[in-house]
Amino acid sequence: MKSEVITLLKDREDVTLTTYILEDSPEMLNVNKRPAVIVCPGGAYLSCSDREGEPVALAFTRMGYHAFVLRYSVALNPGENGFETDLMAIEPKAERMHPQPMRDIAEAFMCIHAHADEWKVDTGRIAICGFSAGAHNCAMYSTHWAKPVITEYAGADKEQLRPAACILGYPLTDYVFMKENASKDPGNFAFFNGSNTQFLGRDWDQEEPMVDASPARLVDENTPPTFIWSTAADKLVPVQHSALYAFALAEKNIPFEIHIFQDCDHGLAMADQSSASAMSQISSDARKWVDLCEAWLYKYFAIKLPEKTAWESMVAQEIGK
Repeated sequence: MKSEVITLLKDREDVTLTTYILEDSPEMLNVNKRPAVIVCPGGAYLSCSDREGEPVALAFTRMGYHAFVLRYSVALNPGENGFETDLMAIEPKAERMHPQPMRDIAEAFMCIHAHADEWKVDTGRIAICGFSAGAHNCAMYSTHWAKPVITEYAGADKEQLRPAACILGYPLTDYVFMKENASKDPGNFAFFNGSNTQFLGRDWDQEEPMVDASPARLVDENTPPTFIWSTAADKLVPVQHSALYAFALAEKNIPFEIHIFQDCDHGLAMADQSSASAMSQISSDARKWVDLCEAWLYKYFAIKLPEKTAWESMVAQEIGK
């Protein structure tokens, strides 16, 4: 496996793309190209979680796909903890705010296209996968990639920016609903207020910025097929966000699959030992999202293989003589 960290933006060391490129061999694809998945960790637009990065990327490589972890623009520097920071005391940085996080996904697409032959990537089949805020970022990209906010920024052929599929884990998809729901819980509202201020600015709670950041209200014919999973017991990002996005996809006849697991709170990541920091992040039910996602993704990303190996074909030919 080839793994390296690539800096995507000039004069910014915090926005990076980590590669997990599967090595080829005559025993495997023999120079044929593989689909790929870009993983966007969560972190409330304050940081990018390690738990939702490499463990997830490795799961996709196990499925036979190249994987990339995108550490997109967030409010805090690497190593800073948003839960221990007075977010309202920090002046939001324009270069890290909306719409830059979803533009960073476009940067990742352009980087992968630029190295497609070297990395043997099937550029027509690149998916995006996110968790929590990273899922919101992926949903935002899904509903904006063909719009000037992305295309004019990237200055690239629109087809180089097209996501072939989207995978969302416990996503936030509607800021209007989020404000109404979070206001019922003072603790959650205080956290979201700080996070949203860093992401959208101090006037985040006005209608225009909230709607502009609500992908459930922006789904159109360019939105890619989408896989959604979350838990009904999520107390931070209520399951309604997943339902609202699924409903919007259904209204526009966009193919989708959704799985709601009954138990466990927010931030499960892989829901197994590969990403857990406590037993509360392990769930024998929720970990099924990986196999369910693999089966769904296979509909779009199945790698074309011969019916038999070269050895089997040779043996069959000898027997037939």
